[in-house]
Amino acid sequence: MRAWSLPLGRWFGVHLRIHYFFLLLLFFCAVSTNLAGVSGWRGVMLWVLLLGTVLGREAARAVTAAYHGLAVRSILLLPIGGLFSYASPEMAEQANSGTTQLAMTVAGPLSNLLFAAVVAALIAGASAQVPIATMPLITPSHLMRSLVWLNVVLAALNLIPAYPLDAGRLMRSAFAKTKGMAQATRAVSGIGQMAGIAAVVVGLALLALPNTHVAASLSSWLIMGGFFIFIGAQLEDQGVLFQSVVETVRMKDVMLTDFDTLSPSDTFSDALYKAIHSLQDDFPVVRGPNLVGVVSRQGIVQALRNEGNGYIQSIMSRAFQVAQPDDSLGALIRRIGSGRLSLIPVAESGRVVGIVTWQNLSSSMGLLAEYRRLERGGDERE
Repeated sequence: MRAWSLPLGRWFGVHLRIHYFFLLLLFFCAVSTNLAGVSGWRGVMLWVLLLGTVLGREAARAVTAAYHGLAVRSILLLPIGGLFSYASPEMAEQANSGTTQLAMTVAGPLSNLLFAAVVAALIAGASAQVPIATMPLITPSHLMRSLVWLNVVLAALNLIPAYPLDAGRLMRSAFAKTKGMAQATRAVSGIGQMAGIAAVVVGLALLALPNTHVAASLSSWLIMGGFFIFIGAQLEDQGVLFQSVVETVRMKDVMLTDFDTLSPSDTFSDALYKAIHSLQDDFPVVRGPNLVGVVSRQGIVQALRNEGNGYIQSIMSRAFQVAQPDDSLGALIRRIGSGRLSLIPVAESGRVVGIVTWQNLSSSMGLLAEYRRLERGGDERE
């Protein structure tokens, strides 16, 4: 979820992120509104209303998930809705099957429709002369009316059986009964991506029709909706693929076994000299056989500049996660959560036998994949 997204903080224990393309839509709304001769701030407010519509729907889905005992770890916001990640694979499996999936599928559109009805009633009561069903339904010129129809459109959109829309998730649950969750996700993600491309093509075709306001408006919504359906389906597909891979990788498969350690009694200058002759950016700090901390090359340099020479024990971090050689990489990532730990010591019987750094993890995973491919090739030849 971190790729191509911006963090919006942690709310009620859930990490909220917004996709960069959603932010790009803000720029488009402001510019296109100005070009249409309407004040740019109205375009910005229309985008804010869309964001609020998506947030309201995802809040309803998150409450539904919590009611069913699921801990939502993070939500990635797209204009078509949000993509959830859960605290464990077991929770993700529960969320994507049975009555839980049905409840979450209903919760999103129902919350949008109820909110649209409330806003429409307020408009009718306070300003009866304002027409709610006048074209264009969604326009920066009439923000309150647009809020009604943004909710209606988002609810209707998620009833289309295209993954990752709500109805598409129900389709995945049906496929999972016979194909398994991973294969079902890959299948419906492909369908969702094709549906997104088809919507964009239809939207572009409408542009060739006689220049009517309705055709132009429908075209822009089809192109935008199709684009974000494609992006959402692709993100879900990549997420499932990543999850399936990291669950099969053990820490002993990717850990560095040739590494340097420091002692709490090492001076900054001694540590810096050792860092000069090492490719490591981070070092485990051990006292005898016991791991007592971690320290970074940058931390050593800064301490020398700011404090002069001193001892490693004064700057080492005691906040670290220790992994076992047989721990899965997926389990470790879930345990770390959103932390920014740069080094993970791997210990066996209290002794450090390896380290994993984010710096080396990417290359290690690539080499491991190549090694496994060669092993499979050798087994097939035998």
